[in-house]
Amino acid sequence: MVVGVCSWSLSLPGCRSLKEKRMVVKSIKEKLQHRFRVSVAETDHQDTWTRAELTAAVVTTDRGQADSILDRLDRFLEDDGRALILKVDRSFR
Repeated sequence: MVVGVCSWSLSLPGCRSLKEKRMVVKSIKEKLQHRFRVSVAETDHQDTWTRAELTAAVVTTDRGQADSILDRLDRFLEDDGRALILKVDRSFR
């Protein structure tokens, strides 16, 4: 069993309030959870309306599969357009 964990530090340039940020982050989290069947949480910057950190975890039978899923999550976030990726941290256990 392999657990893949990926954290993204995000800039949210289009958000003008915490309410708007929370709507965007909630939408992104739900899309990641439903489309890729991964666990996702907002893990930092909860009270900053221009920043967010999302962390996703996936459990698979091998590292290659976990890496592939996390690559797809990266592409989704890049293509979504509502958030700019500032930093990515990825680990496997």
